[in-house]
Amino acid sequence: MGFPDRYIASIGSTNLLDDALHHQTEPLAAAALAGDIGALLCRVKYADGTLTRQFEGNAGNLAQLLRVWTDEVIRRGRARRWVPENTAWDAQSAQALYRRVAEKSLAHWLDSTCKGCSGTGVKALLGNGICTSCKGSGAAAIHGTAGLELERVKDMVSELSAIADSHSGRASGLLRGGDQ
Repeated sequence: MGFPDRYIASIGSTNLLDDALHHQTEPLAAAALAGDIGALLCRVKYADGTLTRQFEGNAGNLAQLLRVWTDEVIRRGRARRWVPENTAWDAQSAQALYRRVAEKSLAHWLDSTCKGCSGTGVKALLGNGICTSCKGSGAAAIHGTAGLELERVKDMVSELSAIADSHSGRASGLLRGGDQ
């Protein structure tokens, strides 16, 4: 059972005792202690109902994550020189690009499941054959963008996955008692 599974189990637990026999709070503590943007990503995706849709999540966490992620995308975009910012118009256009990339990459990372097949990769109605929407991958395509912007969104989705994986690794290390 990986860290996200243990984290989700902790959230859904009816017994949060923390003693020699009960360890349900450990994933919650590890997620908090391994803190960085990964902790916020984990909280929004797994704890606030984004993934399971069983309850209405904390919109404040999502808003905070969007602010933090937008700042991070702006920092990375400038460092990687995605677009020139020589004039006021260039700078304004660059800011608009960074914000669109941040919003679309975060939305896709939080829920990239194909709506046509619910992530199975198989046609929903007949149950046989490959889903035409996702071509069998189970992941939805990124809509409403193309060219440079699409490539940047894909890059940032990959960055979000790397941040979440790194956070999960550190939190798992804390659960094992290692020094991460």
